[in-house]
Amino acid sequence: MRKKIPLFNRCFWLHVAGIVFVGLGFIGMALPVMPTTIFFILALACFTRSSPKLENWLLTHPKFGPSLVAWRQHQVIPIKGKIGAAIGMSVGLLALSYSSAPIWVVWSVAITEAAVLSYILTRPSAIPANSK
Repeated sequence: MRKKIPLFNRCFWLHVAGIVFVGLGFIGMALPVMPTTIFFILALACFTRSSPKLENWLLTHPKFGPSLVAWRQHQVIPIKGKIGAAIGMSVGLLALSYSSAPIWVVWSVAITEAAVLSYILTRPSAIPANSK
């Protein structure tokens, strides 16, 4: 007797999530306040578990591939990416603080962004010289 494979299994949802993250990454390329790299990293994580073909497409893409390979192998975030993340988060927080959002929301976002930025700043900025 053949085992039934559900139509909407884990692999399907990872594939869908990867495609959504790639779409958000492309939107982030056009909008300066929205991050790009994190969405491609998330897409890569999804495709690693669901679609070797799309994983390979991301890793060999001329624009995103080198930074994704550097992230996968050494968790490298280039200086340009760190600066972009810091500026984007600052602009977003500034806009939020001038909105009518409740103060607890502004503080929650500020604390979350501080934690994310501290993580980003502790990652290496270049591939270690002994690994090239």
